Amino acid sequence: MSETPVPPNTRAEDILTDIRSNLLECKVCFESFSLQKRDQTARNLPCGHVLCLKCVCALSHPVQQKLECPFCRKLWDVGSTSECRAFADLQELLLCESRPKSSTDYHRWTESLVWGTLRHHSAFGGWGTMVNPTGMALDETSGQIVVVHDAEKRVAVFNSQGSLLNSFGCSSDICYPLDVALTKTGHVLVTDAGDHSLKVFTSKGRPLATVQGFQLPWGVDVDNRGRVLVTDAQMGTLNQVVMDSSHGVVLANRVVLKELSHPRSVASCRASGNVAIVERLQASFMLRIFNSDFVPLTQVDGFSLSLKNTLSLDISAVAFDENGDVIVGDVQNGMVWSLGNLQKTPVLTALVSGLIRPAALAATASNVLVVLDSGDHVVKLYAADAEDLYCDKK
Repeated sequence: MSETPVPPNTRAEDILTDIRSNLLECKVCFESFSLQKRDQTARNLPCGHVLCLKCVCALSHPVQQKLECPFCRKLWDVGSTSECRAFADLQELLLCESRPKSSTDYHRWTESLVWGTLRHHSAFGGWGTMVNPTGMALDETSGQIVVVHDAEKRVAVFNSQGSLLNSFGCSSDICYPLDVALTKTGHVLVTDAGDHSLKVFTSKGRPLATVQGFQLPWGVDVDNRGRVLVTDAQMGTLNQVVMDSSHGVVLANRVVLKELSHPRSVASCRASGNVAIVERLQASFMLRIFNSDFVPLTQVDGFSLSLKNTLSLDISAVAFDENGDVIVGDVQNGMVWSLGNLQKTPVLTALVSGLIRPAALAATASNVLVVLDSGDHVVKLYAADAEDLYCDKK
């Protein structure tokens, strides 16, 4: 492979500008790829060419679900495209480098945190078993873990030891899955950005219903009343979907929160019914907490959290632990944090570090932390070491 020499007087700023214009923009619409706008994310075609999601959808045949590559003219199934992880990583790297940060403070914090307060227990997955996973749900009754990803079958069901039990949802059923949740009756809910819908399946993978009325459905969770909560990143809303769980019939789809800023991850606390929503801002995030009737309780953003420590956080996922404390995934530092009770003063506690891209979180009743790390396509389990906790109590 030939290399193009860089002139010795070339400035770093010029190289970055060249990267952004030649690599990080779609060569069909000439708009920059974006991590914040789903329709501007970079998608790989099987031939190796890269388009934004908006152009993939625009160039696709609506009936045949086929796409002709505009560069090499090869014909592909729409469902055969996948997220261009290399471009996403490059964008995040450039974004991180553009933010001011004290290297001395950063090293002091990362050295003192080591691996957080939880110990690595086990892991499963890897490329092939999972392909660019985006969402995860945990069935606490059976211990099964459900993951949505870009493989030929979009939904994969694993037991607690990581053995694959079932997979379903081909590209004709699910185009671009973003998140997954489970109802108490075992129904599997998947947000699909491809046709802007929420898909409902039985526990065995049989399609039951398709809920329309979204523009960009992203996060999904089920609250302690059995109500399905779906964020719409394009409309800036939180929707509540009411279902007849025994029959998998959708009864209503109504907006319960408006004027949110690109909402993504959503989580409901099993104990209190409180709802947490992560919103994406221009270069940061907003984490809001509502009660079960969707009345605002409190909120925190990246700036306010940066005042409490020397690390800049970028929240990618949110969940509640057994005690009702908020836990978040942090893609900026590859960590999971506990924020405590946000209705009081947030207290940051590092739970896990050493991650690449924490995409989804779940905490069991015994406070085992389950993390979907999409950076290396792996589900990782963490727990407190019992001997360390009780070794001084003899």
